[in-house]
Amino acid sequence: MHRTGVRARRFVELVSAVSVLFVVGCAGGPAQTTLQSGVGVESVARGESRADRASTVQVAAAPAVSSNVAVLVANKTAPPAAEKEPAGEPAEDPFYDPFARSDEPAGGEEYDPWEPVNTKIFEFNRQVDRWVLKPAAQGYNAVVPNPVQIGISNVFYNIRFPSRLINNLAQGKLSGAGTEVGRFLLNSTFGLAGLVDVAKYMDITTPEEDTGQTLGYYGVKPGPYLVVPFLPPFTVRDFFGYLGDIALNPINWMVFPLIEVNGVPSLVAHYNRTTSTIAQSGMRVGEILNDRSLNLEKFQGVEEATLDLYTAVKNAYIQKRRNQIRE
Repeated sequence: MHRTGVRARRFVELVSAVSVLFVVGCAGGPAQTTLQSGVGVESVARGESRADRASTVQVAAAPAVSSNVAVLVANKTAPPAAEKEPAGEPAEDPFYDPFARSDEPAGGEEYDPWEPVNTKIFEFNRQVDRWVLKPAAQGYNAVVPNPVQIGISNVFYNIRFPSRLINNLAQGKLSGAGTEVGRFLLNSTFGLAGLVDVAKYMDITTPEEDTGQTLGYYGVKPGPYLVVPFLPPFTVRDFFGYLGDIALNPINWMVFPLIEVNGVPSLVAHYNRTTSTIAQSGMRVGEILNDRSLNLEKFQGVEEATLDLYTAVKNAYIQKRRNQIRE
């Protein structure tokens, strides 16, 4: 009888101990540190007009080269205090890049060995924007209604469909590829050749993929940060990706050929380079001007609110690209 009572008491103690361990284990999972950037990184892209992403406008001298970069810089707020991590559970690094150089400093500091040259080119781009592009965009904005500007931006975005499709397929993102096909068909027909983003109103969206992201997906490291005259910021990897996207754009080899492919017909004959050059230059200037006009106020806010614009643009760009590759 006494032995039975001892066994019963030990059983109750064992059950109690297991219950306590279970409760502690459930409550002690790793906390996650969240980075706040004011707009949730990609809230402007895709949903609000191509306008808001307009300056993926790559360009010409706009100091905050893409609208996403501009918003990240303008609205950057301090991250909330992270919850205390349980012992042995490291916090998730919001800046972690699986393709970063092994000798890069942690915590979002960028690899920028060419900074002395980059800053000079950045300032050159900024002055071109200040004295040439911005005044032209202000005049354009006074003449062309905003809905028309958004429509033009939508058309340029629709034209670049092949690059997005191929890069989705290259990364094995079949769902994204299917969505891109659906968007292209809807916008090219019911959207009047892409003038209206019908797919957006039907909530048919997918993250935009480009060749730079595909290179990152396959383990190509970003390399140094790079600033080029009249172009957006890059890493070396993204610069080669940018050239790849140009090659994947059918306009460049089937309409106004920059690239000559034997046996592939083009709207303008290959030998007529003058016509192709004028058409390509006109389209490029038109896209840049249109996108800069759509972002006049946003860029103005960034310039006024940021002391070290070069560093702010660099950090925002790198962060955005890391997030895109991790999607």
